[in-house]
Amino acid sequence: MRLSDSELQMTRSAKMSPSAPAEIAGYRSYTPLPWWVMVLRRLAQNRAALISLCFLLLLLVPAFFAPQLVAADPLRMDSRALYQPPGAGHLLGTDHFGRDILSRILHGAKYSLRIGFISVTVSVIIGVPLGLFAGYYGRWLDDLVMRGVDIMLAFPGILLALVFVAILGPGLDNAILAVGVAAVPVYARLVRGSVLSAKQNDYILAARALGATDLRLIMRHLLPNVIGPVVVLATLGTATAIISGASLSFLGLGAQPPTPEWGAMLNDGRDYLRTAWWISTFPGLAIMVTVLAINLLGDGLQDALDPHRHRN
Repeated sequence: MRLSDSELQMTRSAKMSPSAPAEIAGYRSYTPLPWWVMVLRRLAQNRAALISLCFLLLLLVPAFFAPQLVAADPLRMDSRALYQPPGAGHLLGTDHFGRDILSRILHGAKYSLRIGFISVTVSVIIGVPLGLFAGYYGRWLDDLVMRGVDIMLAFPGILLALVFVAILGPGLDNAILAVGVAAVPVYARLVRGSVLSAKQNDYILAARALGATDLRLIMRHLLPNVIGPVVVLATLGTATAIISGASLSFLGLGAQPPTPEWGAMLNDGRDYLRTAWWISTFPGLAIMVTVLAINLLGDGLQDALDPHRHRN
């Protein structure tokens, strides 16, 4: 089929015009999206992770605005309202001191999330540089760091945290520091393994041949390779830190009475499980739901940050 002269002229004009659509001109335009936009898009496709993220964002509201949400003082004791079951006056009941359980749980979100976020921050700040430098320089530095990591990993995490709390003394801040330091070996080993794998890539060798300094290679080329795994591990580690902090408070080594921390509330109600089950049940449910949401979000982030699962 032969085109007429007018159709040939229109085709040539479309190809020469810079404003012509890509399909007419025969070209296909493509602008890559930033990596974080792609991660958010993949995360939004995971319904469980998205619901978990929304729940955690909602949990931040009572953590910061609990006094405005509930009128009851979490520390106020009322001898006329001892052991009241969940009802109209107190939605989640009262404890053995007449304190409102709902108010204490909402105020306790601040302390439990504080344990999770700050302890993970401590672990990342200490563990990531140790793993970076040990994996990059190797030799005696790698041996020194890894032998220390192996010694710490020989103890269970909660037992190691108990040792640090025993040295530092009981208290919420000391519990946060103990939980954070106890998790340092996990981050150090993860980052070291990623660096050992990444530093053999061709672009690292090319950057070194072009005269890049060690600090530039570490910060510019190696650190971005470990960000994804560290983000996933930090998300999952937040859930573990919340459980560890609650365990220390349950044993009386973390938050001290009358602080409305969820683990301490579990300890308060353990002697009343048969007569006043709500004292321990609702703080335990708060811990369970929060940890479950963080774990689901961590699984979603792991899928979203894995490029091998989203090649298309």
